[in-house]
Amino acid sequence: MPKSEVTPNRPSLLLLDGHSLAYRAFYALKDANLMTTDGQHTEAVYGFTSMLTNILRDEQPTHVAVAFDRSEPTFRHEEYSEYKANRSETPEDFRGQMQLIYELLDTLRIPHLSKAGFEADDLIATLATRATAEGMDVLIVTGDRDALQLVTDEVTVLMTRRGISDMTRFTPAAVYDKYELTPQQYPDFAALRGDPSDNLL
Repeated sequence: MPKSEVTPNRPSLLLLDGHSLAYRAFYALKDANLMTTDGQHTEAVYGFTSMLTNILRDEQPTHVAVAFDRSEPTFRHEEYSEYKANRSETPEDFRGQMQLIYELLDTLRIPHLSKAGFEADDLIATLATRATAEGMDVLIVTGDRDALQLVTDEVTVLMTRRGISDMTRFTPAAVYDKYELTPQQYPDFAALRGDPSDNLL
């Protein structure tokens, strides 16, 4: 996973989609059945920590933040009540690990944020837009393809694929190579294609 090409001496912001990475880690390591001596599962914690430390080592950003989803409905649910209605209940083994991840980030002094009514990717888009306006390069790490619309010469997306280490780096050229469209065209493409995972068909 090569390091992003960034302008020398230009500050860089690493933005991580916390729930996306935690879920990825949980299911990638579920069969490992990792747990503490008192029975607390730690697959998501271990995998998330591994991804975080590897990305920090490889990318060496000057700034970092992690955005998380919240349990309450978002403005999208208000617009469309069936939004994500097809998703199964969050596994209890996963839910119990989120507080440990928050505590880990607090210990590492890495800011993490969430906002009622919004998803993590909304916060990431806002922070990326503000950061580039302030002259920063941005690297977004997520499993959500909707983030591809944010890709510019200053914003790169590192998309998770399989496991906790297989990722694809998307620059404007890489988005075009895969989809034959620009990042700015991606929202229209996504709207026409639909998204079964969000119950948008």
